[in-house]
Amino acid sequence: MVADLIPCRSYDAELWFAERQADVEQAKALCRECPIIEGCLAGAVERAEPWGVWGGQVFVGGVIVATKRGRGRPRKDASAA
Repeated sequence: MVADLIPCRSYDAELWFAERQADVEQAKALCRECPIIEGCLAGAVERAEPWGVWGGQVFVGGVIVATKRGRGRPRKDASAA
């Protein structure tokens, strides 16, 4: 059955809307194995999905971003990390 091959229907859907970067990366990795990845991404772009992982890409504010920034204020000095 095709639905069994679609990760977002087999795993907890919250993973695709996670806050933790590791969870977001896991969702993106699972998407890479999905047989409908292209259609999922095209639909998300068309709908300007406000957030989440769609078609293996991260959406924030309706646009694709390279990485999802964690919650809270960014560090003032990146070298302190």
